[in-house]
Amino acid sequence: MARRPPPPLPADSPDEVEARFYEALQQGELDRLMALWADDDEIVCVHPGGARVVGAAAIRASFETIFASGGIPVRPEQVHRLQQPGFALHHLVERIEVTGEGGAQVGWVLATNVYVKGALGWRIAAHHASTAMPHEVNDADSDGPTTLH
Repeated sequence: MARRPPPPLPADSPDEVEARFYEALQQGELDRLMALWADDDEIVCVHPGGARVVGAAAIRASFETIFASGGIPVRPEQVHRLQQPGFALHHLVERIEVTGEGGAQVGWVLATNVYVKGALGWRIAAHHASTAMPHEVNDADSDGPTTLH
């Protein structure tokens, strides 16, 4: 009988849970990834071009489908942080690099991660990701004009 790994230690900061989140994505480790989410019925995930996925069971099912092909070669970049007691919001750029027969190809995703602090430390409450165009990524740190909808 296979032994389940012990639950992860509570994350001491939003940065720590974020690092664990991206490691689990890269390695395609579903159990590790799901252990990072808050214990709340209203947790939410939006994948690029996808619908809103609400609740742990639905989020798990969505990542099972994604991980069927293995982990995601994603790296967080240009992380900006807003933190209050018990709440943190990170908006960032995800760099996804895939190497194939034609060489390396890079894709960009704009992401927002919301973290909440509870009895089990910092956990993910929301992950929202949208496909980005290269010019949106290059301008992410500029002081130029922005569009507000």
